[in-house]
Amino acid sequence: QVQLVESGGGLVQAGGSLRLSCVASGSTYAMAWFRQAPGKEREFVAVMGRSADSPYYAGSVKGRFTISRDNGKNTLYLQMNSLKPEDTAVYYCAAGDVMVPTATGFTYWGQGTQVTVSS
Repeated sequence: QVQLVESGGGLVQAGGSLRLSCVASGSTYAMAWFRQAPGKEREFVAVMGRSADSPYYAGSVKGRFTISRDNGKNTLYLQMNSLKPEDTAVYYCAAGDVMVPTATGFTYWGQGTQVTVSS
């Protein structure tokens, strides 16, 4: 069983930046970020394996968001730049054994952290 705890969410103006963190109680191969806006389904944001050269992004965030991880600290990060109001959502950290851009591929989930981008 792996527990995930996210932090770093908050309120920011459009064009601003935030960095989310997710601390895991154990190690898994793949870690990812998903988000869910009110009234919408949970959607994929970014995923990576254990190596730094394997990230994959949703088209809506590519070039603005950067996923990274510190394997020694079992911590996943999401650097979010040039934020837009449409990025407003609860952001979830996920961990599992397969690097896929779908929620069903992940076993462990955090409780989420709210990101609100004002226009």
